[in-house]
Amino acid sequence: MEFDCYQKEAIRTNRITPQEGADDGLSLMIPMLGLAGETGQLLSEYKKHLRDGEAHRLFKERVSEELGDLLWYMANVANTFGLNLSRIATANLVKVKARWTSSRTEPLCFDAMLPEGERLPRRFEVELVDIENDDRRRVRVLIDGERFGSELTDNAYDPDGYRFHDVFHFAYAAVLGWSPITRSLLRRKRKSRPVVDEVEDGGRAAVIEEGIAALTFAYATRHHMLEGVSVIDFQLLRTVKEMTSHLEVRQCTTGEWEQAILQGFKVWRAVLAARGGRIAVDLDQRRIDYLGPPGRSQSRVRSSP
Repeated sequence: MEFDCYQKEAIRTNRITPQEGADDGLSLMIPMLGLAGETGQLLSEYKKHLRDGEAHRLFKERVSEELGDLLWYMANVANTFGLNLSRIATANLVKVKARWTSSRTEPLCFDAMLPEGERLPRRFEVELVDIENDDRRRVRVLIDGERFGSELTDNAYDPDGYRFHDVFHFAYAAVLGWSPITRSLLRRKRKSRPVVDEVEDGGRAAVIEEGIAALTFAYATRHHMLEGVSVIDFQLLRTVKEMTSHLEVRQCTTGEWEQAILQGFKVWRAVLAARGGRIAVDLDQRRIDYLGPPGRSQSRVRSSP
């Protein structure tokens, strides 16, 4: 049976329907309470199964019955809000597929048709050098041996390793093919396309990316810096998607964002432990990898007075 047909039949068997001009609170409250009640019944059947095992011979039949009741209440709740159960199911599958899978066979490339000097390099190496200072540590970024950007501190009262957060930007570039910050560091802004340069590579996009890095870092501090974590809270991923909904990276799924964040923190933890390090960024393989501690000549450089 199709969802549309089921919903029509379920509505016909609903004894409490809103009356014209009347408060329809009751017509909504009954199916809402029914959802809660049937969910409790489903859990109760599972409890019996855990307790009695094979002795609970009607387990599957009871589960099937409770799921049917849940479906009936869902159909009527949807109807109360003027929603279509079939469209709800379709939208849910789209969301779930975006969350857990990616049908993309080729890495995204937002600059393929542009001059070489405006394209992100498909592969490059980064070295993060921790510089000892009298007051606080700073990080120097070398890309393919050339110094880029300003030296960074933790920007915090207590050292927390945020000075190495450029790793996150490199992870976004590798996995998503997107990073206004990395473009700026590499001097690969798309100036031949003025509107693209303004919208995608400009200050607002860069601020959004920095905001994402800060947001995920705050989340990670509450979850052991994502060590041993393989799944990120969907609410966080949805917030990231909303923040970037007007940018080219909107084509990336929540699942792809999850991979970018997890890969970034895996490398960040290694860099923090070594107080610097060498990183391989590969856009074709959609990977960022820790290669090892910083070069001996660069390790723990002491800044000049």
